[in-house]
Amino acid sequence: MIRSFLTVSTGTLASRLLGFARDSLIAALLGTGAVADAFLAAFQLVNVVRRLLSEGALNAALIPAWLRVRDRDGAAEAAAFAGRVLGTVSAALIAISLLIALLMPLIMTVIAPGFLGSGTLDLSVENARLMLPYLAFAGPVTVLMGLLNAQGRFTLTAFSPLLFNIALIAAIAMLLVGRAEAGFAAWILAASVGLAGLLQLLMLLSQRSARLATPLRVSFDKEMRGFFAKAIPGMIASSGPQWLMVAGAIIASATPSAVSWLYFANRLIELPLGIVGVAMGTVLVPELTRAVASSDRDAVAHAESRALELAAGLALPATLGLIVLAEPIVRLLFEHGAFAAEDSAATARALMWLALGLPAHVLIKALSPAFYARSDTMTPLLATAIGFMVAVVLGVLLGHFFGASGIAASIAAGAWSSTLSLLRKGAGEFGFSIDAAARTRLPRIVLAALAMGALLWLTAGLLPAETHGFKIHGLTKFVVLALQIAAGIAVYGLLLQILGAASWREAVNALKRPSR
Repeated sequence: MIRSFLTVSTGTLASRLLGFARDSLIAALLGTGAVADAFLAAFQLVNVVRRLLSEGALNAALIPAWLRVRDRDGAAEAAAFAGRVLGTVSAALIAISLLIALLMPLIMTVIAPGFLGSGTLDLSVENARLMLPYLAFAGPVTVLMGLLNAQGRFTLTAFSPLLFNIALIAAIAMLLVGRAEAGFAAWILAASVGLAGLLQLLMLLSQRSARLATPLRVSFDKEMRGFFAKAIPGMIASSGPQWLMVAGAIIASATPSAVSWLYFANRLIELPLGIVGVAMGTVLVPELTRAVASSDRDAVAHAESRALELAAGLALPATLGLIVLAEPIVRLLFEHGAFAAEDSAATARALMWLALGLPAHVLIKALSPAFYARSDTMTPLLATAIGFMVAVVLGVLLGHFFGASGIAASIAAGAWSSTLSLLRKGAGEFGFSIDAAARTRLPRIVLAALAMGALLWLTAGLLPAETHGFKIHGLTKFVVLALQIAAGIAVYGLLLQILGAASWREAVNALKRPSR
């Protein structure tokens, strides 16, 4: 399970790093004005749908259903079932895309009510419509990736999202070289989103993965209706962080540049969330489905315990690091071109509050598979709805007094509300199985993370923005920040070993063992 986790995490890390490069270039290209707000509001809408479908979300329903059909009826029937899913999802998304295109002015008014009555609304509608072709490609891509994950084949699905960011980076680079006007640049960039989705689909179709879903058919029979009744709640629930950001964007749209500040702050949250959370959802669902189906309580306890350890072990130091080093990280990554120093300060403040919700987001990714493996997608959906409502109510109140930082705090509170809801429901229905090793390791992981956070806090002020009137060179900032992060990681790893929370020799030996 850890080997598969590392495969997915590595691919997600590479994609997220490219995403940082992409967003840094977007910040330099568009800045934080009306054009940027319009583009990012539209892009956030597409991102929600992308995450709704991809990054492990569809695993929640597709993998348990496909495994049941394969184990009960054989590989041929499983391929036929997958072919009906692929054909139906593709046809449905084409129809939905056309409907969304017609209703886009209304949709963008709901998503960004603060744009109403300004030219920003028209720009966001135009950008969103140009991005819509992506949805037609996202459906088949997601189904093919889910089928590969069900078979324990994670490498291709982990690295295929790289093409999305590579295509957008290429488009941005050409626009920067050509010194394109901001409005025209946003238009070209929006049109490039669909091309990025097409590239991802073509790569998957060039492999043998398409043979897992044959023959291709559109069907709305009883079996398909039952599948979608499970799939749709699971897909919505798996995209909880994106729905919370949508809630934040709705409220922030009334404040100039706040949508942009929250977007860029959230991009930094998505790096550790993607590395840990996406990999957790992708790998845990098939692992727990097999254990629950065979009534193997020890296997269930082992999977849930290791998942919780990984979630805490990676999310806690990331949270503390982002809080302590928020401003230097934001300045280094985004303060270029049209992105000014005041934008960096506002984005860093929002990042500190958003980071408080990171452990909750990761815990949701670790807890939800226990419900999905039992074919329960409604409980995670209800937890997501609770978190969304908490974020909206608090966002209206805190946003009025504290602006983007208050909205960021409300998003973190919404994430923790969803987590507590899942914990309460799971403990009451089946009880989360945590073994003795996890009960011993978890407090030690927390202690090691706190020590690492203290080290970063003590060294955070080593490099001021200016020295004797001279600004510090960007390369020097990068080197100092990289050394701080490397030192924090080294101290954290050493403390985990000393405290007995992890044995790196055992971990390496486990990775060398042949797969099951």
